[in-house]
Amino acid sequence: MRRLFLLFCLTVASPAWAGGIAFIVNSRGPSISVVDMATLKEVSRIPTLREPHHLILTPDGHSLMVGDTAGNQMMFLDPNTGEVQKRMPVADPYQFQFSPDGKLLTVNGLLRNQVDVYDAASMKLLKRFPVVATPSHLTYSPDSSTVFVSLQDSDKLVAFDLRTMTEKWTVPIGKTPAGVLWLNGTVLVADMGTDHLAQVDPATGKILALIPTGKGAHQLFLSPDKKILWVNNREGGTTVSLDATTLKLIRSYSIPGGPDDMDFAPNGKIWITRRFAEKVAVLDPASGSYETINVGRSPHGLFLNPKAPSPAVVSSR
Repeated sequence: MRRLFLLFCLTVASPAWAGGIAFIVNSRGPSISVVDMATLKEVSRIPTLREPHHLILTPDGHSLMVGDTAGNQMMFLDPNTGEVQKRMPVADPYQFQFSPDGKLLTVNGLLRNQVDVYDAASMKLLKRFPVVATPSHLTYSPDSSTVFVSLQDSDKLVAFDLRTMTEKWTVPIGKTPAGVLWLNGTVLVADMGTDHLAQVDPATGKILALIPTGKGAHQLFLSPDKKILWVNNREGGTTVSLDATTLKLIRSYSIPGGPDDMDFAPNGKIWITRRFAEKVAVLDPASGSYETINVGRSPHGLFLNPKAPSPAVVSSR
């Protein structure tokens, strides 16, 4: 009862933040926590339909898209206020990204075993690729010609040619692959069951090297200056930093509670969702210490908007 009352209060209360807001997707809430980046306090909570997981900013910066998988819906939020702009039916939007040129949107349908490619401007479905099992994460080649998708429950990685809308190759990649990232001409895949990254030749799918990172390597991110590769090892409860050029370990941090997604704040802090702890860690990579923010159940995706104006400024426009 207390949890329901708190959720009600957070939902109806007028949001107020000192400067900059963060959006954290609570997959089992189901809701989105709006957090004041200055005070590290949750100031409001946006209800969703059934099971949201990830979110991205549209290429024009006008909307924050939140995918509700079980609800088969894409919700569009104002990234400055959290106001719901519109809702759109989209089949099983688990993980999704815009192509580097902004022309395409690829959506992984985790439970429906499909990868959908949309025209980003019109949201017209251009192609549906059926896949073996559980398309999880994705990355593009820099020229937007190819998208690479991890198939979590079939232990494979698939590449699709977006110019011809055909499959290029599917290869075994390790046990339970998740996060995928293009880096320095190769594709990196986080293998949760084998506790390492697989470095892959994007032309052939051949594994070039294995880079150990920790138990349950799940998701990987490139720092804003592109010098450091960050990897969250969800099962082991660690976050590690690697040299982005050599892929050599720099440092390991203890982040218990299932570290998953992350985003980078202008002050150098790194925000990390902790899936099993109902919390977000705000890590100081220099000291290794972190502050904790209480959010909803199973926090997954997050997005930081440090330039969001305060409500007073927004309302005066």
